Amino acid sequence: MTVHTTVKKVICVAGARPNYMKIKPVMDALEARGAEVLLVHTGQHYDPAMNDVFFDDLGLRPPDHFLGIGSGSHAGQTGRVMAAFEPLVDELAPDLVVVVGDVNSTLACALVTAKAGPLLAHVEAGLRSRDWSMPEEVNRVATDRVSDYLLAPSHDAAENLRAEGYRDDQIHVVGNVMIDTLLANLERATASDALERHGLTPDGYGLVTLHRPANVDDPEVLAGLLKALGEVAGHCPLVLPVHPRAAERLGALGVPGGIRLIPPAGYLDFIALQAGARIVLTDSGGVQEETTALGVPCVTLRDNTERPITVEQGTNVVAGRDPERIVATALRLLADPPPPRRPELWDGHAGDRIARVLLEGGTAGSRPRPTDRR
Repeated sequence: MTVHTTVKKVICVAGARPNYMKIKPVMDALEARGAEVLLVHTGQHYDPAMNDVFFDDLGLRPPDHFLGIGSGSHAGQTGRVMAAFEPLVDELAPDLVVVVGDVNSTLACALVTAKAGPLLAHVEAGLRSRDWSMPEEVNRVATDRVSDYLLAPSHDAAENLRAEGYRDDQIHVVGNVMIDTLLANLERATASDALERHGLTPDGYGLVTLHRPANVDDPEVLAGLLKALGEVAGHCPLVLPVHPRAAERLGALGVPGGIRLIPPAGYLDFIALQAGARIVLTDSGGVQEETTALGVPCVTLRDNTERPITVEQGTNVVAGRDPERIVATALRLLADPPPPRRPELWDGHAGDRIARVLLEGGTAGSRPRPTDRR
């Protein structure tokens, strides 16, 4: 159904692989309602093989504009994205820009948009880890501050925003776009031969992901995590798709017996690996959400989470990085898995709710801007 609206042209920004799953439902819903949608890929993460498989798996069309930024320091990367995105916004003159998540591209494009004048929408607004040492936390908070629309995945995120003083007209609880993509692709993923290709049987293995700098850049921390994972593997064999960030360090330290390294997985294969796992141990925010939706026990290898809803209403337990605590938590979940629970509005329709809010919410000239008073 086409909705007549004054918002006609929308830029959707993706910068890193986790963004692809988040932006696809938003793009689809906006286009279904008659908006002209332009996909801008900043190239913050860009490995041709991995990106091509993700785009193919998701049915995500090639980006309309590719900025080719590449990796670098936080300041360098953020600055390069801003310098490349600014003239594009001037050229395209969108009514609205949508950014997702918490990577450097998210903040960079948010700052450019705020200064250029179009409305700005932040998908996954209000998530807070309370850990200011995490670059993602800084990106989230700063992006929320300059956004017109704060699109929260759950009620706890909306409560964070209210506590920080945002207006009610900015805050919208819309559900989780990651779960839209998961539910749309689950049947295809589980019908694939992903487990068979790796010699795995459902409920016969655990899945591990490690990529956060705090976990993989410090050899002492990584060695402690590997020790813990080795003990867990004595009770349930583990598979670990190797993130490029961790590959060299894992090779230097050596991997305990019972842990099998496999190549990085595309989206559908990774969902199949999660769905078939007896337990998942991870430092990824997205995996905490996906395992909650799948009802798979999850051990988070971090001291905090910006997604506490997955602990309160899901299958996630935050174990920290102490090896003994990780082992104790994993063994408890293996022996007594938590019952599957899915938070409200994690129902596959977040993209539709977002499109409705954005296309019926007015224009930059007709609605209050981020620093207007209540």
